[in-house]
Amino acid sequence: MQKPSLLMRCHRSYSLRRLPRSSAFRILILLLVLWDSLHCLSLYTYQTATINAPPPPRNTKRIYIASQHWNDARLLREHWNVALVALVQELGIENVFVSIYESGSYDDSKAVLRELDTTLEALQVRRSIQLSETSHADEIAQQPTEHGWIKASDGRNYKRRVPFLATIRNHVFEPLERLTAEGEHFDTILFLNDVVFTPQDVLRLLDTNGGNYAAACSIDFKKPPKFYDTFALRDSSGHEAVMQTWPYFRSYASRHATEKYSAVPVTSCWNGMVAMPIEPFLASPSLRFRGIPDSLASAHVEASECCLIHADNPLSATKGVFLNPNVKVGYNGSSYDALHSPDAMLSLFQVFRSIWWNRLMRLITTPLFKEQINENENENENEKKKKKKKKKKKKKRYLRHELKSIDDELAHFFSAFIRSICKCM
Repeated sequence: MQKPSLLMRCHRSYSLRRLPRSSAFRILILLLVLWDSLHCLSLYTYQTATINAPPPPRNTKRIYIASQHWNDARLLREHWNVALVALVQELGIENVFVSIYESGSYDDSKAVLRELDTTLEALQVRRSIQLSETSHADEIAQQPTEHGWIKASDGRNYKRRVPFLATIRNHVFEPLERLTAEGEHFDTILFLNDVVFTPQDVLRLLDTNGGNYAAACSIDFKKPPKFYDTFALRDSSGHEAVMQTWPYFRSYASRHATEKYSAVPVTSCWNGMVAMPIEPFLASPSLRFRGIPDSLASAHVEASECCLIHADNPLSATKGVFLNPNVKVGYNGSSYDALHSPDAMLSLFQVFRSIWWNRLMRLITTPLFKEQINENENENENEKKKKKKKKKKKKKRYLRHELKSIDDELAHFFSAFIRSICKCM
């Protein structure tokens, strides 16, 4: 009975060895390679078509421009101020309001922003440029408040970065609240980070997905070809980018749109420049930047204020959040120039290599482990809350029992005292 079984195993092993040499297998491999080559060629043509795309349409909306700066003197002087002035003129001076908040810089940022203020005043641009004298060191040296601090294992209190940044970012809304109370109306809020950009970049961003979005983001680079802000960017499935180079994403919807250089659906992004409809920021309650609760942060869970604002935005579910892969900004002049030079275009071989590297990364990495850790952290936090509730209930029961005992003892004492008085009489 064992002999036929052994013969069958030998036959199967021999068949597998012969499989690569079979004509059908070779034809199948050839067809797959041919299909993949045509696929990569089509992606290469999408890239070429994007480069030769017509310019974006002119602006017809009223734009509230919001920006926050810290230690950006060099960038402001060399790029940002000039770009902002050009942008204001492109959008239409009558269509914009500029709100800038500088947060206690150590360098010459205040002086450079005063120069910008003078230039904008000469152009009669409506603006608010707030220069804070409170440094980050002053903020950290403050006494802990109820929110935004955590106690470490060494017993010391530490100021949390995300709630601090959220508070700083929220300063740019102060003029908006005043203007709204005065009856002023804007269509879009444009957040500009400390990046190198041009007016054409902004116009292209505003036209993302035909202008229909809850948020539209550029993509930022510090050392091209790797994009920079990995903390805020999450794909359509909520996962972080699988790689920092094109085509970036794990989820099919985000990856497919990136490969075609069209508006990329994501769950959150920031990445240099963001355009959003202004209505949620004027609603009640109004949309603002925030951090997660301190109780979660103390359990080593954190989320970017730039992710949470999309999660809190009611328009995200209906209009969607999009990243525009054709709007590339840099954190310095050399990065921006590299992104927009003819050499930045991917060759056909680079497209092929990037597609296969993305496939490999999706195959050998998984977000499940990290998500499981986050779930466990949340479960641990819930368990802690349940234990606290149980302790409180136990303490209350104990106190009730003690009070009842005291009441019984007092009643017994007064009863005995009255009896003794009656006997004496």
